[in-house]
Amino acid sequence: MSVMPLKAPPEEGSYPWEDLLRTDRLPHIWCPECGIGVAVSCFTAALSRSELDMDKVAIVSGIGCTGRVAGYMRLDSFHTTHGRAIPFATGLKMANPKLKVVVFSGDGDLISIGGNHFIHAARRNVDMTVICVNNFNYAMTGGQVGPTTPLGAHCSTTPYGNFEHPFSLPALAASSGAVFVSRWTTLQARRLIKSIDKALRKPGFSFVEVISACPTLYTRKNNLGSGLDLMRAFRDRSEIRHDAPLDELAIDFGGKIVVGDFVDIDKPTYMDAIDSSMETALGENYARIDALQTVLAERRALRDT
Repeated sequence: MSVMPLKAPPEEGSYPWEDLLRTDRLPHIWCPECGIGVAVSCFTAALSRSELDMDKVAIVSGIGCTGRVAGYMRLDSFHTTHGRAIPFATGLKMANPKLKVVVFSGDGDLISIGGNHFIHAARRNVDMTVICVNNFNYAMTGGQVGPTTPLGAHCSTTPYGNFEHPFSLPALAASSGAVFVSRWTTLQARRLIKSIDKALRKPGFSFVEVISACPTLYTRKNNLGSGLDLMRAFRDRSEIRHDAPLDELAIDFGGKIVVGDFVDIDKPTYMDAIDSSMETALGENYARIDALQTVLAERRALRDT
């Protein structure tokens, strides 16, 4: 595989993975002390060690604070409509199976309006990596209650505390069929880098949840202090338990946050299943899409000579 050359060693004061960012679009829109920047740094670090050909990596985001990530990455980037990042990414993968497709978005975009797409992409085992930054509320639109807001937490639409039972995202992903499932907070940056690297290398639907602070809205509404206070809370509340049972991964307001790599299994991807089924049914009359692409590329080359 060809690998995008990185600056080595980086110049003093420069960012080591600068080649993976659209630096002309900086400064970014995120609030001070927000954890999305840490998640992006961990993602770029994981990309740099993944040995992927960056010309064959596509990143897709939806709407929301985290949905702006795609616009800052020096990759083939797609900023899609609310809740539709995963079906858009599925189309990319099916049209060009040689692509490594990454969906990078937030809990509101992926799990609320996009929840149906999330569970069915996991069920089908579509070959993509989904990174979800979970800050427990709809941060871009005013801090409303979301599908991951812990019971009792205060949001702009639940001033007396949330009474809706939240999703446990690792349990949702695993029970839907994901082959790799992980969760870390923005405090555990090195471990997060390793897990994203594993997810990028894993064939099938891989999922990484990143628990992040939202200092402007969720943190303030719940009197949780500064961003540094949140980091201390992540340190004190995190409990690393690889392979923890799915029914023990729920996050209670002020309670423990179980982190780690919870699922790592192997099974045929969606495209593998399609090819196997169609080859059984049609035999030599069926051509895999990657074979068709090779033929089309050869024809284009002949046409251009």
